[in-house]
Amino acid sequence: MATPTVTLDTPYPLAGRDRATFAEQGFVRLPSVVTGEIVGKYEPEITRIVTGRQSGHVPLPDRDTYGRAFLQVTNLWRDSEKVRELVFAQRFAQLATELLGVTGVRLYHDQALYKEPGGGHTPWHADRYYWPLVGDRCCTLWLPLQNTPLAMGPLGFAAGSHRFEYGRDLPISDTSEAMLGDALAGRAFPVVEQPYALGEASYHLGWTFHRAAPNRTATLRRAMAVIYVDADIVISEPVNEHQKADLAAWFPGSQPGQVPDTALNPVLYRV
Repeated sequence: MATPTVTLDTPYPLAGRDRATFAEQGFVRLPSVVTGEIVGKYEPEITRIVTGRQSGHVPLPDRDTYGRAFLQVTNLWRDSEKVRELVFAQRFAQLATELLGVTGVRLYHDQALYKEPGGGHTPWHADRYYWPLVGDRCCTLWLPLQNTPLAMGPLGFAAGSHRFEYGRDLPISDTSEAMLGDALAGRAFPVVEQPYALGEASYHLGWTFHRAAPNRTATLRRAMAVIYVDADIVISEPVNEHQKADLAAWFPGSQPGQVPDTALNPVLYRV
């Protein structure tokens, strides 16, 4: 039997065990979400944009912990029609919809996360700390753009930590690394840190605590992330300065109590 052709619009055959893993562990890793050919088509354009936005950046040793963790470039889809094809992929949005158990998802934003050779660790944190949203129906796709061995610093998760309410008031920092590291270990949450094969991707809930080790290789660790929210989600009143900034940046013109139906937050998939 011929192997079905994988495109960005081909539905992914999500298994029941994948949904169960996502619900129980707060994340799931999925093989063959894309092909090496697809990665090869889009990675150069993403890297071009990331490189172009880094002119005059601060040398690695002179940055703080967050700055050493990765180069971060957001909403690349607005800079490139080619990257827009990837970010708006039906295959990715279908997976987010099914994993979240909702009828559709809209875009929060995308971001390239490039960990430089010698780049430092990404501290323990939960993305949802930054998002002014009601409820927990939001998740992040993490798509490495190369084979990613442990030495390169792939994303790692504390399995089941999406139900752990301690540390939800901590921004990503040296403090979150220390406090969450101790707290998660004390509650014996299994830490899952494994290499990613080319084409493999993961989805994690907004409250799932995660981190990444330093990049100990001489190769740039390239990854693309897309954040999805329930298409009918409602904006909450911001509870910290970061959420206020996110509300202004990612939901322009929207107010608490509203669905963020803006030009920056299109619905990407409906059942």
